[in-house]
Amino acid sequence: MLGAERSNATLSELAKMTAASQAERTVLEEEFNWLLKEEVHAVLKQLQDILKEASRRFSMPSPGLCEGQLKQENFILGSSTMDQVKGVLTLQGEALTQADINIKVAKSSQVMHFAFRDDKQWKLQQIQDARNHVNQALQLLSSRDESYTFKTGAEVNKLMDAVMLQLSRARNRLTTPASMTLPELAASGLVKMFTPPMPGDVMVNFYINLSKLCLTVYQLHVLQPNTTKNFKSAGMLITFPFEVSHVHKVECVVPWLNDTLVFFTISLQLCQQLKDKISVFSSFWNYRPF
Repeated sequence: MLGAERSNATLSELAKMTAASQAERTVLEEEFNWLLKEEVHAVLKQLQDILKEASRRFSMPSPGLCEGQLKQENFILGSSTMDQVKGVLTLQGEALTQADINIKVAKSSQVMHFAFRDDKQWKLQQIQDARNHVNQALQLLSSRDESYTFKTGAEVNKLMDAVMLQLSRARNRLTTPASMTLPELAASGLVKMFTPPMPGDVMVNFYINLSKLCLTVYQLHVLQPNTTKNFKSAGMLITFPFEVSHVHKVECVVPWLNDTLVFFTISLQLCQQLKDKISVFSSFWNYRPF
């Protein structure tokens, strides 16, 4: 008799635990459905607003001029440790429209002056690529407007992964300058942009590093006869009759590039936070594809 009473009490406790568990599950289901229906779209809207602002930084309009005319900005190149290279660069969106450079020759201390030809400008591929990745992220976000209903957490995670991939690529293009070999620089056409023409023993390279616009000047000297330097380019071994005698780097801060990097960081954090919330719910349902 006593054993039967204990058995009934145990069953009663189990029933209460099951009911409590079911109630908890129901609450979690409701919270998760609210997350999919409301909070996900709120985050997507926030991401769109931030990335639209980032995209706008790449193409700032010029005040008072024709619509579609990009703002021109002048930047003074400088270094706190040397004065071998000085100059002023004009940046308009992704293009360097003018470069005015003074280079002091190492051997003679002679100062050479070069400027872009009037019919030339140099496109900074890093900025163009970063902007394209931002726009691709915006397209992904706009493909799921407020009328769209997310059915699973896995669907949200898939979208966040795709957006984060584009943002990481955009950030990496600005934070990881592509290194170029001397033969690649010689073949790039950059030295032909200047007037007067640069001598054969001087090469330059413009690139972005984080929020800075950088100029590196290479002063070369001719190798001895029957001596060459080997470089790898696109998997091929290239011989080059020069080697570097002096390298000078100067840079300037571009404020709007810093803004875009901050926008990328905030956006990536928002994506990850949403994924983390999905992950919390996914631990409660092993049978649903979260």
